[in-house]
Amino acid sequence: MRGRSGRDADERLELLQGTLELLILQTLRWGPLHGHGVALFIEEMSGEELVVEHGSLYPALQRLLQQGHVAAEWGVSENNRRARFYRLTPSGREHLARSLSRWDRFSRAVAVERAPAQRLEDQQLERPLQELEPLVGVP
Repeated sequence: MRGRSGRDADERLELLQGTLELLILQTLRWGPLHGHGVALFIEEMSGEELVVEHGSLYPALQRLLQQGHVAAEWGVSENNRRARFYRLTPSGREHLARSLSRWDRFSRAVAVERAPAQRLEDQQLERPLQELEPLVGVP
């Protein structure tokens, strides 16, 4: 099935374990949203690379509620339906800051691990170009 971006479902990125709660908290820092709105926001902000299935979203929201990182209240959605709106709590803001710090450390560690492989790939590309330089007269 193709999304609005034209990508097949199997071409989209899968969420790493533990990242869904981080994405939910990041989304709710912009203001309260109902569950479906959270899923749409994540999809839209990721350029439709990430799709949050409701079967994963609502258990994650429930965990965040139980942990006190989000609060919820009933309201009326934009299409006049009763919906539960979630908002970030002060505890959730603190948890988000700690989680983003860990994510940044993780990302840097992956980048450092990736760097030697990238340098090797770059060297392998440079070598054929250096061998061609005498043939094309490039100094």
